[in-house]
Amino acid sequence: MDSIRQNKVSRLIQRDLSEMFQKECREFTQGAMLSVTTVRVSPDLSYARIYLSIFPSNRAEEVLRTLEEKNKSIRFILGKKIGKQTRIIPELKFFVDDSLDYIDKIDNLLKQ
Repeated sequence: MDSIRQNKVSRLIQRDLSEMFQKECREFTQGAMLSVTTVRVSPDLSYARIYLSIFPSNRAEEVLRTLEEKNKSIRFILGKKIGKQTRIIPELKFFVDDSLDYIDKIDNLLKQ
């Protein structure tokens, strides 16, 4: 169960990362459309697990690899945005949120 502080920091990171991927960091996404679905922050606020929905889904591995390579610069830009609100800028780890693909798969199976 997350604390109130964890929830606030995760929402702050989610909002600012979504905005960054739309405006400032378009070259990191390589033309794919990214959506930050969930952010989970560790209890000490030092790590953040970012779950991304990537469209088209067949380029997900390529986009994740690019984001991991540019992780330091993404964290730096995020730090400039949220540095006044948080003491620690968490280390970022990106994951694919494939829940939409899973929902489609289940839906197709139910239709058969």
